[in-house]
Amino acid sequence: MALDQSFVGRTYPPTPAYEVGREKIREFAEAVGDTNPVYVDPAAAEALGHSDVIAPPTFVFSITFKAAGVVVQDPQLGLDYSRVVHGDQKFTYVRPVRAGDRLTVTSTIEGIKSLAGNDILDIRGDVHDESGELVVTALTKLVARAAEEA
Repeated sequence: MALDQSFVGRTYPPTPAYEVGREKIREFAEAVGDTNPVYVDPAAAEALGHSDVIAPPTFVFSITFKAAGVVVQDPQLGLDYSRVVHGDQKFTYVRPVRAGDRLTVTSTIEGIKSLAGNDILDIRGDVHDESGELVVTALTKLVARAAEEA
């Protein structure tokens, strides 16, 4: 069944604050195999004008995807998450994420469309720091595969 188009534009409340730690950044950089010293060495980050180590660009995926979970679990939306695959991900940065940031995410349904029986859901996650300044916007595309015919 196609998702309800009236959900386009619906915004969900911000997440609780997530505190970005140096160790989380180091673990993430190590997990993705990125050896850039600005992710682990405060002196290297400061040499480039940052107040502390910064996170790799895809680091915020973990918090924006978790925030998008509120959208996909909305019972009124009616999304069958067992049929969902991750279709695409884009990030638009205002500034890098830094150790010590306290970030919240506000999720908004940007679009819903059906294509060949599949539902395509676009979710925008606006990530703000504790002063309310926008840090990054994440665009997540989820595809709910069509149910197989019996």
